[in-house]
Amino acid sequence: MRNNSELTDLFVDALDWAVKNTMGSTRKKSNVPGISHPLGVAALVMDYGGSEEEIIAALLHDEAEDRGGEQTLTLIESRFGKKVAQIVRECSDALPEPGESKKEWKPRKEEHLEKLPGASDSTHLVYLADKIHNLRALVIEYNNHGEELWKSFNGGRDGTLWYYRRLIEIFEASKAPRLMVKNLKRDYEDLEGLIKEKTR
Repeated sequence: MRNNSELTDLFVDALDWAVKNTMGSTRKKSNVPGISHPLGVAALVMDYGGSEEEIIAALLHDEAEDRGGEQTLTLIESRFGKKVAQIVRECSDALPEPGESKKEWKPRKEEHLEKLPGASDSTHLVYLADKIHNLRALVIEYNNHGEELWKSFNGGRDGTLWYYRRLIEIFEASKAPRLMVKNLKRDYEDLEGLIKEKTR
């Protein structure tokens, strides 16, 4: 376990950015405020001993992908530094400019998964926290909505399960924190078990 560094006004600035950009949004198929995800990812990074830069990257990990591409990355780098911007870049599977569409879901994910093993240790920490938080939210929402939930996901049920299985394989073969990898696998098994229970 790493040791956290003390949080500064930079963290407060990043938190303000994340809150403002998610104001009024909700997570898929729920009334949960959109800010719950960056907060949850940042909290996990804190729990696993992340540095302030890693915690800030956790708060902003979706910003460039969802809001402005390279322009947003440039802003992130100018306000929070190169390391934060690099983590956000490596966590993003697309960087569409305003008005542009992302590539088709499966090829985009495959391309990103190929690059993931070569990403930094800091990116692995933030990305694992992101996927752990997403999986835990998926378990809750699948329990609430059942198979109807998958209509909100580009990959559907089969694509989503394929994606998390591949992530587990990649991280099991990496130097990523073992406890985080174990938690990712456990959360995936919870989702898989719930699907089997509800569809049998």
